[in-house]
Amino acid sequence: MRYLIALVTALTLVLSACTTVNPYTREEQTSKAAKGSAIGAAAGVVAGLITGDGSKERKKRALILGGVGAIAGGSVGVYMDQQEMKLRQRLENSGVSVTRSGDHITLNMPGNVTFAVNSADINQAFYDVLDSVALVLNEYEKTLVEVAGHTDNTGTDEYNQQLSQKRAASVAAYLRSREVMGDRLIEVGGGENYPVADNDTAQGRQLNRRVEITIVPVTA
Repeated sequence: MRYLIALVTALTLVLSACTTVNPYTREEQTSKAAKGSAIGAAAGVVAGLITGDGSKERKKRALILGGVGAIAGGSVGVYMDQQEMKLRQRLENSGVSVTRSGDHITLNMPGNVTFAVNSADINQAFYDVLDSVALVLNEYEKTLVEVAGHTDNTGTDEYNQQLSQKRAASVAAYLRSREVMGDRLIEVGGGENYPVADNDTAQGRQLNRRVEITIVPVTA
């Protein structure tokens, strides 16, 4: 217990001491070095990506071999900073939140604006938002894009798993129709297994019905 308390205290001090203002987003952020230290100390505490490492690495290798190339190590932070800035600009007031965790960018697309209840058909009003996402993804092509569907816990596990996969597939198919390279896309259904809110309330269930797009840099 004493070790855990000391670890949490140390991480808090490290992160608070290394806070800067991002020159692209103008938001307060923790330096890349501090984030790396924190993630190393608290292994496994990352947001967004649920794809297994094996699948992710196979995709990365295929992209590199296919000529897309990789981002040089020292340029990753800047590359993702610029991409984050453009996503925030294009998605402002769209209902989609942009979250940064290290060099991962996650777009949280709530179900109430993307899909009708119990449907995997994208609402037509959401096409413009996905068009904006596709424009940025096509500009910054040295990334993998995980499209993950999520549900609340209403209904059976099997039904929720299938619905989440269908929703992920619908969003990925739309992005491909807007010329996002299919080899960059990973479709995954999270079912009801990754809630971000309490499923015991209507508001919580609404938050859990979502699609998340997580963007990961391709590095050598």
